[in-house]
Amino acid sequence: MRMDTKKKYLELDPAVKEAVYADLKKKQDELCPHATRDQYSLRREKETFRVQRPNFAKDCERILYCRYFNRYADKTQVFSLYKNDDITRRILHVQLVSRIARNIGRMLNLNLDLIEAIALGHDLGHTPFGHAGERFLSAIYRENTGRYFNHNVHSARILDKVLSLNLSLQVLNGILCHNGEKVSGEYRPHPYASKDAEGMFSEFDRQIEACYTDEGATGRLVPATLEGCVVRLADVIAYLGKDRQDAQILKIDITAFSENNVLGSTNSDFINNVITNVVSNSYGKPYIKLDKEYADALAYEKQVNFKRIYEPQDKNEPYPTIRKMFEKVYAKLLQDFIDGDERSPVFRHHINHIFSGFARAAGLKEQYLKEEPNQVVVDYIASMTDDYFMDLYEYLFPGQQQLSYQSYFSARNEK
Repeated sequence: MRMDTKKKYLELDPAVKEAVYADLKKKQDELCPHATRDQYSLRREKETFRVQRPNFAKDCERILYCRYFNRYADKTQVFSLYKNDDITRRILHVQLVSRIARNIGRMLNLNLDLIEAIALGHDLGHTPFGHAGERFLSAIYRENTGRYFNHNVHSARILDKVLSLNLSLQVLNGILCHNGEKVSGEYRPHPYASKDAEGMFSEFDRQIEACYTDEGATGRLVPATLEGCVVRLADVIAYLGKDRQDAQILKIDITAFSENNVLGSTNSDFINNVITNVVSNSYGKPYIKLDKEYADALAYEKQVNFKRIYEPQDKNEPYPTIRKMFEKVYAKLLQDFIDGDERSPVFRHHINHIFSGFARAAGLKEQYLKEEPNQVVVDYIASMTDDYFMDLYEYLFPGQQQLSYQSYFSARNEK
């Protein structure tokens, strides 16, 4: 073993390094013909390959260690303002997506590191208070700029533009394209038309920009890799039944899966049966496919969730109050940034925190300060956890806090 003095990294013994490289190459050669191999990883800036961190495994680690990953732990998945450790936070959701997608990918012999990286990063751009918070932030952003906010787009922005982690295009594309509202019976990759990295990244950048200006653009996105398609389907599999379990824990009226359908009657049945049907229809194929009856049942049950769980939230407390709080926080932070008030949390807790502690921080911070002010405020609010947002509101508007968490021992939870 030897030490790389430039980075002070301990290097493998050359003979061991060659053996590991040979093993890695063999595993890549044995993947499904339609899988994405590590050697085709594309980045904005070229990097030296190291056997200790193969291309897509490197992306997994960069996502895990980035400053936004910790915040998954206190971001609402669906139900806000509950003190209840048994309901899902976003940190668990991304792990469930990763686990389900890897199970499918293993049986289809796909690239598991690529699957894991997409799964771990796909929701980094989510706002506090779940999809309700996303809708509130998008509406305010739209009123101020004419542009739309979407969490999948923002996840890609964080990793590619804000933190500038030089992730592979395949991972960024999978994250961008994970969010499909319409369940499809077949997920067929849409590769980029360009033949070189520069051209493909240009296509990716155009996709991103279209999502900001065209409300329907996100609904037309399709992953460029088979691995991305697997994560997109796994996202639905992971949340559909789990959200119902959470609703039942919180005594919210929601039916179980419809009786006598192909999905089964429990979340466990559902996960097993959908995965089994997908793998049976997709093995060795250049697409991911569900039988029509499974796709139809999945789409139907998803609509049940929307009607019974997700859509009522905007109409019922605490969500109307949360929206008003979003509007006040947004306006205050926007003015603070425009005024250059470095005492404001937008500087102290966002800009100064994000761009510190690594070699390129100063250059990135200088560049970031030139961003359009609304975008900076959106970046900050989207990065917040639920608890942080509540504390920030109290800090900015002392004594005006009108919301409280429902405790473990509230009357509703004691029924």
